[in-house]
Amino acid sequence: MPLPRSIFSQSTPQDHDLTLLSGIWPQDLTGELLLSAPHPSTFDNPHPFFGDGMTYRLSLEAGTHGAPQDSFAWRQRIIDSPSARLRTLRPDVFSATHMGVQSPFGMSNAANTAPLPWGDRLFTTWDVGRPVEIDPVTLGFLGEVGHRSEWKDFEIFDQPILPLVMSTAHPVIDPDRDVLWTVNIFWGELHVVRWDGVNPLQMWPITGGIIPQSVHTITQTRDWLIIGDCAFKVEPQVLTGGDRLEPANASGPVYLIRKDALEAVPPGTPVSANVFEIAPEINHYYAMYEDAGGIQVLFEHTQNADLAMTQGAGDIDALGRPVDPALCGLFGFPMSPDRNTLIEFNPETGKVHERAEQRDPSLLWSRQLNAIDWSTEGRSKPTMHHQVHFGWRPEAVTQKMLALYADRIDRSEWPVDETPPLLTTTSVPDLQLQTHHEFAMDDMPTSPIFVPRDPGSVPGSSRYAGSDPGGHDGYVVVPVVNDKGFRVEVFDAASVGSGPLATLSGTTAAGSAVAVPFVLHSAWMPRVVASQDLPRLKFSAELDRIDQLPEDLAAAARQVARDLDEGIPMDAPAMS
Repeated sequence: MPLPRSIFSQSTPQDHDLTLLSGIWPQDLTGELLLSAPHPSTFDNPHPFFGDGMTYRLSLEAGTHGAPQDSFAWRQRIIDSPSARLRTLRPDVFSATHMGVQSPFGMSNAANTAPLPWGDRLFTTWDVGRPVEIDPVTLGFLGEVGHRSEWKDFEIFDQPILPLVMSTAHPVIDPDRDVLWTVNIFWGELHVVRWDGVNPLQMWPITGGIIPQSVHTITQTRDWLIIGDCAFKVEPQVLTGGDRLEPANASGPVYLIRKDALEAVPPGTPVSANVFEIAPEINHYYAMYEDAGGIQVLFEHTQNADLAMTQGAGDIDALGRPVDPALCGLFGFPMSPDRNTLIEFNPETGKVHERAEQRDPSLLWSRQLNAIDWSTEGRSKPTMHHQVHFGWRPEAVTQKMLALYADRIDRSEWPVDETPPLLTTTSVPDLQLQTHHEFAMDDMPTSPIFVPRDPGSVPGSSRYAGSDPGGHDGYVVVPVVNDKGFRVEVFDAASVGSGPLATLSGTTAAGSAVAVPFVLHSAWMPRVVASQDLPRLKFSAELDRIDQLPEDLAAAARQVARDLDEGIPMDAPAMS
């Protein structure tokens, strides 16, 4: 059975009220599931990762946010940012590349990759732009983080009002300092950014901090930031339609930076880091927050996958078949089995110790995203790590990829046939597979979340913590894309192999099954409340170079600034 062909459908997103298809919905399952995604109207990009951002939200309690008492509110909205508004007004001047969407205004900030809760505030992120704040209830745009003058923008072409900012899709919120840590990459040089949520950014260059490719993720312990080079490689010729000439780097630097070393000196002062080399490739990684016993990081390696390469017309898949046009734009799946490692770093000695490894070529292929306990207590002593794997899918591997990675692939490890998608549970710190659930071959399980069973029940604990934190006591919620209809499945986090406890689905007003296309990362919030009136950056404060635009485009920029200041809704994007 093939991957869903509806993942890049350009159908217009709709609000829905989902209902219980099977099972019994847990009464102690609460809060909100949030998903970031590119808007389907922009799936015509060379890469879906660069479509204009939107947000989906599913309320995990029936009868809330306008849903009937026996239904669950599924709500969605495009992020009506300056980029999206300008593109809606003047689509004729925007062009998509393998690095993002360019225009005479500058580079669009898609903000389509990951939701980032911070208390009752909600941000959305991506790797090539500033974090964007949206209202958790309406999902509407509130502002970008930091005036462009506070960032080092990568102005490789004229960007008078939409700057290209090389950052990360996964900043972290520091629970002890109540600040956001992120990065700014400028011509390959690493800078660490600290933001308190209101005041101007603070930034420090890292001595000798070179990022050869990109920074998709950063992670943290109580005292350290961990920042690794991630395997998303963009070569110059690709931006003009050329082919990749080199694979992603097989290894890369990982920088350990003390937080107090940054805070001890004025912003702008170079700060040193401890540098390590990690292989194979990485994109997502997660540190244990408590570091008194050592700095331990779980790396989800993306060995011989290539997220920067996409299928196109005329490509041939791993089995010699022409790629299905419906999958054009799909990123390159792994050509080697999944590998996780738990690494302990010793900054004093410079030594690295691999405490555990998980690798099973007979079962674990194409790992995608995970569900973990994000409470401070859960990150201090994690017990379970839940992951979605797409399975071995030769139709998602092209001959171009195989040629590029030929000397790094062991084809003898390939399964004889396609393998199904899985939801797995792995114990931490020993990385032993505890159990797994097998989805249908035509399912595409997307980004899961972990929801604690009784959040906030222990006085003095963090707001995301249940009474027994770590990732085992609660629920794993998995949105599932399928050509026959979208559904949401709920599992007991202690026993995902027992199958779903409950499943939600829905129908449209026309009576057809609800369809949801390609989505990216997810997050859980205990509640959503309307945003507070806080100082936020206004787009109208960033028009100091508007005179560099032709008058018709300058008029469009002034209109967008005026509409944002006055709260005028954005027109719906045109659908093809």
